[in-house]
Amino acid sequence: MRGERPEELVQPLAAVLLSCAALLVSTVAAAQSADDIREGKVCANCHADAPVVWAGKHGTKGDSRAPISVGCAMCHGDPTAHLKSFTNPMPRRFSKMASAEKNEVCATCHQGRTRIHWQGSTHERNDVACSSCHKIHAAHDQARDKLTQPEVCFACHKEQRAQFNRPSRHPIREGMVACSDCHNPHGSVGPAMVLRDNVNDTCYACHMEKRGPFVRTHQPVQENCAICHNPHGTTTPALLRQRPPFLCQQCHEPTSHRGQVASLTGTSTGAGTLARGCLNCHTNIHGTNNPANISNERTFRR
Repeated sequence: MRGERPEELVQPLAAVLLSCAALLVSTVAAAQSADDIREGKVCANCHADAPVVWAGKHGTKGDSRAPISVGCAMCHGDPTAHLKSFTNPMPRRFSKMASAEKNEVCATCHQGRTRIHWQGSTHERNDVACSSCHKIHAAHDQARDKLTQPEVCFACHKEQRAQFNRPSRHPIREGMVACSDCHNPHGSVGPAMVLRDNVNDTCYACHMEKRGPFVRTHQPVQENCAICHNPHGTTTPALLRQRPPFLCQQCHEPTSHRGQVASLTGTSTGAGTLARGCLNCHTNIHGTNNPANISNERTFRR
């Protein structure tokens, strides 16, 4: 050994250590029962986070669909070769798999119901993997908790993060509303992956008083709530995209007082900017059932 350089000893020593480690793993694996393998106890000898998965939904023993009945092999494949020698990789290594391959594994159990429109959805087309949002090896999945779910979504949707910090917004930060209350991240037939078939039906799930039917309807209200409102947050009360009269004048033609240039209060045209602007008089802007007289039936006043 004298006269040999230190680096010449590294490879033989590494080979010896590798062989010893492989022998140790195979010996330990052989001593374990089938239940230990199924419950991930053998995996925990090397993978410290392996048993944590059973603390979540996947570890519900009363659920026949839960992977605990099959073990780590349900997602990662047959561990036989890997248990003989850790130099043999598992059949499915999620860190080395493409998003579509990961999603295919999850879809073997999670399909139908709210995930029926996953194929072709915005997230699927943009190569988003299930594990991009959901944390499997964790007792607490942030994507399934109303308090923590927004932060998962905001990791990609930066614009919405800024909007939810505006004065007028849905109570996302308080945990009273979550992104999934309006959107289905697994896909839908509606625009922007809203839960219902269209934006209005999604809004009506909470704002039922705006549904109607009304004797007199406001056309943009019937078409799309988002024409006037930005549900993610604005600097104008009631989530309006702009404050009246500027919002109203985007549609209403410049005749009579509707087209007057808004000015300071105390002037002849100041009513347009005072307090709620147009809504000072047109209070039932979402629709009215009070055609009291010919002048009121189309102006949405009380």
